[in-house]
Amino acid sequence: MKKIFFLVLLISQFTLAQTLNYSMVNFSADVNTKIVINKTNFENAPSKKKAGLAVLYSMLLPGMGELYANSYESGKYFTIGDAVLWGFIIGFNNYGSQMKDNYKSFAASYAGADIAGKDDNYFVNVGLYMNIDEYNKIKELERSYADVYNANYAWQWESQSERKEFRRMWKSSENAYNNIRFAAGALILNRIASAINAVRLVSRYNKNLSNDLSWNVNFDYVNTVALPNTIRFNFVSSF
Repeated sequence: MKKIFFLVLLISQFTLAQTLNYSMVNFSADVNTKIVINKTNFENAPSKKKAGLAVLYSMLLPGMGELYANSYESGKYFTIGDAVLWGFIIGFNNYGSQMKDNYKSFAASYAGADIAGKDDNYFVNVGLYMNIDEYNKIKELERSYADVYNANYAWQWESQSERKEFRRMWKSSENAYNNIRFAAGALILNRIASAINAVRLVSRYNKNLSNDLSWNVNFDYVNTVALPNTIRFNFVSSF
């Protein structure tokens, strides 16, 4: 009976020693485990936009302020509108210039007018009166003697229809030039509208930028021979 008791005691001591040894090994592994915490920020995170720059870009070319605010989807319509308006200006200017040349040539051919060196007001009068004598009589009755023409300004229409045709061409030219003024005003309004829209988009961009900050956390366990085991935590902030 004593032999059995001593045998059981011996086995228990051996088992306890093995358990303690295993625990020490695990404790040693735990002691050699190194925890590394990494925090990473994107150095090239986007910065806030400036409303003043957006206004400047829109004034230079409508739509560029919206492009600066990363929202060209609406800005492209201002750019297209600007291009169309410039097309109108070029077209009206060419047409007005062409009609001006036409009515001057018409006056020289059908009214015998000497068109060299004459101002625009002269051609207004050529279209209103049949000849220089009719015009001068009206000015004398009005006592506007300074406006009376000399012989170098003479003209004579053969018929009212010719004078009216001249007047029609003159009106076409003047209307074209007036349309240029309207188109130029539209260019200014288009720039103002684009600038207002760009400021609104910059404000929205900056607001979204503040709300887009996010964090991502992950970890991994690194087991390297001859080096301490490592648990690595990664904190990543992004925009």
